[in-house]
Amino acid sequence: MTSADLYVQTFLKESEIGQVYVKGARIWVPDSEKVWLGAELLENYTGQKKIKIQLENNGEEREFEIKDKNRLPHLRNPEILIGENDLTSLSYLNEPEVLYNLQVRFLESNCIYTYCGIVLVAINPYQQLPIYGNELIQMYSGQDMGTMDPHIFAVAEEAFKLMSRFDKNQSIIVSGESGAGKTVSAKYAMRYFAMVGGSQKETQVEQKVLASNPIMEAIGNAKTTRNDNSSRFGKYIEISFNKNNEIIGAHMRTYLLEKSRVVYQAADERNYHIFYQLCASKDLPEFKKYCLLCPDDFYYTSHGQAPEIDGVDDDEDLVSVREAFTMLGISEKEQMMIFQIQSAVLHFGNVKVREADGESSEIKKDDKHLTIMCKLLGIEESQMRMWLCNKKIVTVGEVLTKPLTLAQASFAQDALAKHIYAQTFDWIVEKINKALQSGAKSTKFIGVLDIYGFETFEINSFEQFCINYANEKLQQIFNMHVFKLEQEEYVREAIEWSFIDFYDNQPCIDLIESKLGILDLLDEECKMPKGSDENWCQKLYDKHLGKAKHFEKPRMSRSAFIINHFADRVEYQADGFLEKNRDTVLEENINILRASEFELVAELFEEKVDPNEKKSRAGSATTHPLRQAPKGGRGSNKKTVGSQQVQKATVGDQFRESLHKLMETLNATTPHYIRCIKPNDTKEAFIFEPKRAVEQLRACGVLETIRISAAGYPSRWSYPEFFQRYRVLAGSKDINRSDQRKTCENILTKVIQGNVKKTPRGLEDPDKYRFGKTKIFFRAGQVAYLEKLRSDKLKACGIMIQKHVKGWLARRRYQRIMKSITLLQKYGRGLLARRHAKFLRETFAATRIQKHWKGYKARSHYIKVRKSTIIIQSAIRGFFGRILFKKELHEHRAITIQKLVRSWLARKRYKRVMRGIVLLQSHFRRRRAKKELKQLKIEAKSVEHIKNVNKGLENKIIQLQQKLDAKNKEGMTIKEQEVYIKQLKTEMEKLRSSSEEAKKSSNKITDLIQQIKDLQEELSKEREDKQVLITEKEELVKEHTQVLSKMAEEKCKLKEELEEANLKLQQQETSTDDVLKRKLEEATQQLQAEFDSERSHHQRLVKEHARLQQRFENLQSEMQMVTSPHGHKRTPSDISAISLESYTSSASPDEVKYEEEAPEDKDQGYGTKKKKKAPAPPVPTASAMEKEMKDVDVGLILRLQNKMKEIEQQKTKLEEKLRQYEEEGHPRAGNSDDVISNSAFDALKQQLVNADDVQLVIKLQKRVAELEMTKSKLADELDERDDEDEEKSGFKITTPEFAYNNLKMQELQNENDKLKREVSKLMKSISENVSFEKGGTNSPAGKEFMDAKKIEDQVRVFKDQFTAMADELDRRREECLQLRAMLAEKSITTHAIAKESYGGNDDLVNEDNELALAYRTQKELNRLLENQLQKTEKDTKKKEEKLKREIKELKQENEAAQKIISQNLQLGPEAKIEATMQHEITRLTSENLDLREKADKQADQIRKMKKMLKVYAKKLKDGDVAEIEAELEKDDKQKKAEDNVATVKHLDRTYMGMLEYKREDEGRLVKCLIMDLKPKVAQGLLPGLPAYILFMCVRHTDYINDDEKVRTLLTNTINGIKKCVKKHNKELERVILWLANTCRLLHTLKQYSGEKTFQSENTTRQNEHCLRNFDLSEYRQVFSDLAVWIFQTMIKYMEEVIQPMVVPAVLEHEAIAGLTASKPSGMRGRSSSTAQDEDVRELSLDTLMKSLNKYNQVLSQHAVDPELVKQVFRQLYYYIGSNALNNLLLRKDMCNWSKGMQIRYNLSHLEQWLRDNKLNESGAQATLEPITQASQLLQARKSEADVDSICEMCSKLTTAQIVKILNLYTPVDEFEERVPISFIRKIQERLKSTKKEEDNTLLIDTKYSFPVTFPFNPSSITLDSIEIPESLHLDFLTRV
Repeated sequence: MTSADLYVQTFLKESEIGQVYVKGARIWVPDSEKVWLGAELLENYTGQKKIKIQLENNGEEREFEIKDKNRLPHLRNPEILIGENDLTSLSYLNEPEVLYNLQVRFLESNCIYTYCGIVLVAINPYQQLPIYGNELIQMYSGQDMGTMDPHIFAVAEEAFKLMSRFDKNQSIIVSGESGAGKTVSAKYAMRYFAMVGGSQKETQVEQKVLASNPIMEAIGNAKTTRNDNSSRFGKYIEISFNKNNEIIGAHMRTYLLEKSRVVYQAADERNYHIFYQLCASKDLPEFKKYCLLCPDDFYYTSHGQAPEIDGVDDDEDLVSVREAFTMLGISEKEQMMIFQIQSAVLHFGNVKVREADGESSEIKKDDKHLTIMCKLLGIEESQMRMWLCNKKIVTVGEVLTKPLTLAQASFAQDALAKHIYAQTFDWIVEKINKALQSGAKSTKFIGVLDIYGFETFEINSFEQFCINYANEKLQQIFNMHVFKLEQEEYVREAIEWSFIDFYDNQPCIDLIESKLGILDLLDEECKMPKGSDENWCQKLYDKHLGKAKHFEKPRMSRSAFIINHFADRVEYQADGFLEKNRDTVLEENINILRASEFELVAELFEEKVDPNEKKSRAGSATTHPLRQAPKGGRGSNKKTVGSQQVQKATVGDQFRESLHKLMETLNATTPHYIRCIKPNDTKEAFIFEPKRAVEQLRACGVLETIRISAAGYPSRWSYPEFFQRYRVLAGSKDINRSDQRKTCENILTKVIQGNVKKTPRGLEDPDKYRFGKTKIFFRAGQVAYLEKLRSDKLKACGIMIQKHVKGWLARRRYQRIMKSITLLQKYGRGLLARRHAKFLRETFAATRIQKHWKGYKARSHYIKVRKSTIIIQSAIRGFFGRILFKKELHEHRAITIQKLVRSWLARKRYKRVMRGIVLLQSHFRRRRAKKELKQLKIEAKSVEHIKNVNKGLENKIIQLQQKLDAKNKEGMTIKEQEVYIKQLKTEMEKLRSSSEEAKKSSNKITDLIQQIKDLQEELSKEREDKQVLITEKEELVKEHTQVLSKMAEEKCKLKEELEEANLKLQQQETSTDDVLKRKLEEATQQLQAEFDSERSHHQRLVKEHARLQQRFENLQSEMQMVTSPHGHKRTPSDISAISLESYTSSASPDEVKYEEEAPEDKDQGYGTKKKKKAPAPPVPTASAMEKEMKDVDVGLILRLQNKMKEIEQQKTKLEEKLRQYEEEGHPRAGNSDDVISNSAFDALKQQLVNADDVQLVIKLQKRVAELEMTKSKLADELDERDDEDEEKSGFKITTPEFAYNNLKMQELQNENDKLKREVSKLMKSISENVSFEKGGTNSPAGKEFMDAKKIEDQVRVFKDQFTAMADELDRRREECLQLRAMLAEKSITTHAIAKESYGGNDDLVNEDNELALAYRTQKELNRLLENQLQKTEKDTKKKEEKLKREIKELKQENEAAQKIISQNLQLGPEAKIEATMQHEITRLTSENLDLREKADKQADQIRKMKKMLKVYAKKLKDGDVAEIEAELEKDDKQKKAEDNVATVKHLDRTYMGMLEYKREDEGRLVKCLIMDLKPKVAQGLLPGLPAYILFMCVRHTDYINDDEKVRTLLTNTINGIKKCVKKHNKELERVILWLANTCRLLHTLKQYSGEKTFQSENTTRQNEHCLRNFDLSEYRQVFSDLAVWIFQTMIKYMEEVIQPMVVPAVLEHEAIAGLTASKPSGMRGRSSSTAQDEDVRELSLDTLMKSLNKYNQVLSQHAVDPELVKQVFRQLYYYIGSNALNNLLLRKDMCNWSKGMQIRYNLSHLEQWLRDNKLNESGAQATLEPITQASQLLQARKSEADVDSICEMCSKLTTAQIVKILNLYTPVDEFEERVPISFIRKIQERLKSTKKEEDNTLLIDTKYSFPVTFPFNPSSITLDSIEIPESLHLDFLTRV
């Protein structure tokens, strides 16, 4: 197709073009790679030559050139039309839309079939698709082609329907390139005809037709580079039918077999499949004689180097070929002979011909392949060896023998191999045709043409020429049928029509086959003695070059020519044309084969009467490079006297004649076209290459069909049909009965508006419709408009009729109702009154009777219970009294021992503790006295910080105490939970042990779920509590970090102040040295004195502090005991403990050493232990310390401790330096307690003057100023609070805060005064000791000290020590203030207690020192509680871990239970029980493992017993009967003594539940009991009586221990049941009868097998009837398999009966009248091959229900197990649902909202039937879920917002099914809309994301069957109570 043909000529006017081609319009533009690209206009088209567009694939903007205004770009269809089934339904019909629509359907919807008018376009998916099953064939059978999805079966059904209805022969023409799928399409079409046209007789003709496919594929198909299964021959199969449309035979015609492939294949290709199949099966015993090798070892199969095909098993394929041969009646001997000939061809290819002397050739004498080949063909080796290398020349007078050259001999060898294979091929085809022939008369046929497609290769030879010639002929028929017939239709109807030019390939055909055409010149050249390919090619140039437009000559070649075919331009190489056209074989070789000793080989080469039967061709590609045909030397085709050649028609002549016959056949039939498209050349699945596809579309005429359809009038109605349908649109004046055409003209003139003009034939609208002679032709869309008018008219008429009819019916109904109501009320009230009176009388009488009876029963029961209770109580109380006495005695003795031991231990411990306390107190007091001053100074320095840190310490301690109580409560709750969990465990054990109760009371599951939820809530609460603790810890960490940051800021500020002070000091050094020295000296003296007084004062404070601390703790414990009703709480004594820790950790080295030497168990007071192991004060537990440290600034405490250690180290260093100084000759002056001597002090003062004395003064001044400011602020704040509180409450504030502030204020005042005095003394000392004048001198001691440079470091250390001690003093003062505040608070509390309890006398509160006693008691209790708490916490942790493990296990069990429950909730009740039982089974399997050991032990016992039985048997044989009888009597006596009740109960033991029979009566037993038993007779007998009788016979064989007899009995029984069921498989009652009896016999064999698992419900008597000698477990499996087979036979018959009812009942039945709307059918109305009556269709749902009722009734009559009945109806409902869904998926007319409503209503009837018959728990309703969800999908809204809901709703449908239903959804009225393709794509994406395992199955497998199970159902009937009725004629049986 040229580039000018890419655009269709535009018929729009210029004004209309401007309205269509506007900005935003979507168009198609050509592309070199993708052929067409989608684009969008960026501007309006106004006639310019270039227009701006934007490509949709990459957003590129470009200018598009428009060369012709009449050839504008193609417009694109809206998105809603993409993916239509028929290409002619598109709004814009053009090449890019066709290509894009095919691409979308192929890639997105995976639809390989698409209609294009009368042509079915099939795209090869290169993948096996599940769309060719038998279910699909049944779906398409009888359906209309227009209502079903495009499919090869739809085309086949159309052909079958036309043939059956009009008795006209049909043809299906399958065409396309190699690899496009022609062979597969033809195969599926034949399969459809075989299935649909299958005869009822057992002729198996249709199976034979299908059996020919594997044979023809094996011998005629091969792998090529384009196709793995390419047909290398053409075939036309005629399938013959009789008058009843049943297949009676078939006939196959083949065309042009590619013989050259036998001897040569191109790279990556294979020879014919049969050769590789034989090589793959070479190891079979029957093939050993063929001496086969691997394909690579044979010359004829090794050229392509590709012996294997992926996914193909040659061995299995050969098995299929042999089965097909057998099916077609070819005997095993003939099959082996065929394989023998094919093997001979392989060996013949390995025969090597070598060059001899001169121009001759020879074959080695020891060539084994020649020997094998001659042996296989039954010919003489010497003759074949001679005539392969020589030939005869017959002249007039003599016969000459001429040797052949190596090339001639090789060519003759290949020619003979090809001829052998071709003759075998023809023989097989002839045999197949004979097998497919029938003696019946054929009245019609359907032909399937599968012929090679158009081929073009790099080198094209004679084979491609013939193939393309055949395709030209087929294309001509297609043109005539599609194009010419379309125009002829308009001519016949006298419609004005502009003839469309189309490509007519008649000139190309004339070039090939006309007189002096290519074939004629080729035959003429073959007749020439010295004809050659070059001469023939030159004749072609001379005759046709320049004269025929389809013939051309290549530029650079003299031996090639070019033909312009309809599809492509092909260049043919002339080399080899003549030899291939002659196709000659040496006559001598043929004669050798005719003389074969094998009849079949000789038959192959007999002379045929009709030479045209040899339909063969040579080569498909290049000739063999090493074995070229000799040039010349062949002679002519004339027949000579002793000729080596026979005069015959050439290959080209034969092919032309056969092709001419084929064309005549096709022209005499109605053709149906299937165009196969090859989507890519790489044979990849679902890969679409647009360029390759559009080439094939242009070549096969699909686009031409589109063009003609778009330009014409597609809708056509005959006048009677139009008048019959649209007469409602005409008025009475418009109707003319005598002239229907005039009536139609009046209707159309009235209803269709448009440009109407007057014509000689009347009024017409040429743009919308035309009137023909017999038909009316409409443009697209006009019929839809007429349908709308018709529906509106009918709707208006219906409303008017309904109005009057409904009014009349309502009045009539109202009158009837009123009359009925009056009568009903009258009789009803009387009836109610009588009933009420009767009820009152009966109630009064019943009450009296009940009163007396219940009183009697109650008294009797009470007396009985009271008597039993008294006896039980007396026994139990005595028992428990004795136990209690023993227990109390034991406890008394234990208590006595414990009392003595504990008293001794307590005395010993008391002595040790007291000694330790004395030592510890002495040591502790000494150490505390030494360090008191240092601690006080440190406290004084950090008083403000400690105040902030410990401000809320008391509250925090209380909070910790509360948390401890909460933790105790949690421990109690955990214990309660533990108890609760144990209760839950016991309940779970009870639930596990009561599986039977679980079946009856499934409500317990909800209780367990609720309990599990409660546990989960409790776990969540614990997690929340844990999370709260974590958050509290995080908050404390945050506070700690904030404190650290504040301290860092303070440190920075201090550093800055220090730097500023240093700067100021440096500035003032020069001017104030002497003054400062003097003042410093005075200050140091004053400080020394102050230091001494402070040290003594500090010691007193420490003692007072200890006393107050003790007092404070006593008061605190008392307050807690008084105020707290909940028990013990922690006291705030931790303050002192922390401070104690701070200075006890800073001990001197001597003290540390002393402590290390102390014993480890020495107590330091207050329950503390040695510092080495645990810091004082004592920490109760690790968790308690962790809680305390959350509220205490641990970092601050650690820093203070480190600071104290540093000070201690500095002190020791200073003391060492002073000691060294004294040792050097400077003794201390004054008292020994002084720190330094006077001289040293003077020197120190002088040094301080030169160093940091100014800084010290400035610091002291700042400190005084800060204290003054703090004092003033606190004073103001206290005054304000006093005023406010006094005004509000009227009394003095006595809160702890108030007391603390007062004490703080007083302390600050004192401190302020002291500092002022210290500063004044310091200034005075400095002024006295230092001279500030230039001539001033210092004291001698000062000079001596100041001149010593060694003292500088000591002075600095002393200054640091001084500042540290000052800080410690501040801290101690702050602590004292806190203690005083606490004491004040406690005094207030004491006063409040005294006021409340002791009349306001505070002394009475602690009159007898009860507070101290209470404190000591509380301290001991604290220690005990701490120890208990520690133990409790350890135990709690262990229990917590244990509970966590148990909770974890319970969670796992809970999750498993929840999974099971969730799964059970989705199932039906019956399925729930099954799932529960399955769960119990898994649990019991673990228990069964324990029982196996017991079973093994019992097995050992059984073996011993068997040995004993053998011993008894031997004794019986030996005659020791008396001994055995004595032993048995002894055993019987023992049993009777053990079981006296059984002896009394069974006095009369006449029968033992056995039936005795003779072995020769087994046949009579089977005949009377099985074969002759009728269902009607069995209904009146005991259910399962035949099974009981058979088992009683088995019992007798077990009794006499005759294993042979029981084996024959059971075998004959099984065979008899099988024979009976097979013979009467159409009698449902008989099949059900033996299903019930087989199951009963199976249950009986289990019940009486002696296995304990089956004896749980047996009575004692039934256990006595168990088998003793035989283990029939293997026979139980056989009977189980037999029951399954009978069940399947029954289901198959039921499905056959209800199959015709399914679609009418579920899909077509309209229970809601008037709901379903019908669409206009147009030219084609839906037809069916098996038409049904309307009455039958209306009753089809009732018919189905009646059938189900019948089945249920028969099953219940024969007492089939209820579980088995449920399985029967579950299988039937599955069949109904799957059939209905499969039909729905292929019925476009069923996919609408109204049908969805009807289907759902019909399904509700089936569901109600299950409920009515109590089968709703069988799982049958679940099998209807797919069809139910499909109906819901039809009714659901289909907007983008409903994507998720639809995906959730359609859980039982696959993605392919959902998409298929949405694609088929077609609105039937104006109220519905078509499903947009975008919505379908979103559904696909959503389903892909949700479904992990994607299932693309379209149709449900209707043949699927659920697994059949036979739950054990024991019988309560004892065997000895069974009696045999006389109607069974079993008189030969004897009861034992």
